[in-house]
Amino acid sequence: MLHQPVRQTSIAEFLQSYQGGGSVHFFSPSLLAAKLAEFQRGFGGLVTFAVKANPTEDVLSTLCHGGLHGFDVASPEEIALARKICPTAALHYNNPVRTRAEVEFGVANGVASWSVDDWDELEKLLARVPEDAEIAVRFKLPVEGAAYNFGAKFGATPPLAAMMLARVAEAGRKPSLTFHVGTQCVDPAAWGQYVGEAAAIAAEAGVTIERLNIGGGFPASRNYRVEMMPFFTAIKEALGAFPVQPTLICEPGRGLVADAFALAVQIKSVRNDCIYLTDGVYGGLSELLSMPAPSFAVLSEKGWRKGPHRPRKAFGPTCDSIDVLRDPLELPIYLDEGDWIVFRSMGAYVTGVTTRFNGYGSIEMVTLDTLDAPF
Repeated sequence: MLHQPVRQTSIAEFLQSYQGGGSVHFFSPSLLAAKLAEFQRGFGGLVTFAVKANPTEDVLSTLCHGGLHGFDVASPEEIALARKICPTAALHYNNPVRTRAEVEFGVANGVASWSVDDWDELEKLLARVPEDAEIAVRFKLPVEGAAYNFGAKFGATPPLAAMMLARVAEAGRKPSLTFHVGTQCVDPAAWGQYVGEAAAIAAEAGVTIERLNIGGGFPASRNYRVEMMPFFTAIKEALGAFPVQPTLICEPGRGLVADAFALAVQIKSVRNDCIYLTDGVYGGLSELLSMPAPSFAVLSEKGWRKGPHRPRKAFGPTCDSIDVLRDPLELPIYLDEGDWIVFRSMGAYVTGVTTRFNGYGSIEMVTLDTLDAPF
């Protein structure tokens, strides 16, 4: 059951009467349910959710009630949260670096699948996970198209992945492969290259993999409507490289949840070419350090602002000078203190990464039927 009641109001009506002092995170369960249904119709495999993208009970409940049967978890706390909300869901522990205690916690809580990209980590798993556990070797490629590269931190090279996959099979565990193309990847061909390489790795290892986890990275509609079908088509076509096609798994975080949220941040001060906001990179706008801002609309006490625009540097509210968005925002020429900037596609990596530095970071979640700002 959802914890937040659905309010029968618009974003503008709510903000124009809002008396709180922080940001407002607008959530539409109906939009989240529709995005989940889009994945379930088009993907052709098991759709799971990366809890790290939005670890709120309302989101997990909406997905669970929509028929999602698996979660990508990265820590004992995420395991406990997923078990609380959706007790029968499959759990895939796909953070490939774990302490022995974390492995034992996952085993005790019925984790079904584990990713690995290092020999020592593999032996750590083999000594502790049950014989029916799936171990998915994570590999990486120098593929373009994402906002930033996930291969810089995790992933074995294809030759190493082939050797590790053979070891998993030799040890009697369920051998699988997994990858992550990188966040907000807008090129469907990236998935095709990875799936093709997965087939080559399995052939080199002499192993028939049971499942292929293609990870996340699916883009949100930050600046324009993104259709998922070209991504699903590229994946299905690339599966032809396997003599025996494996079962597919995906674990989107941003791709599922982002478009179901908008984030409203208020203007504290206007200073010529600069504005100061009630939220910044230590809070809900943390990703705007590393990627462009999504589309947004500006609301005054009289309504949505229109007219000519000009670029302004946007600072957050803290006393730290690095609390500034990477790129200037193209804002209406006429702005006032108290105006709201409402950013679209802000369901991912807001709640879980917001700090309370300098006493800021308060975010109220408000549940609406739809998100009606003129982005």
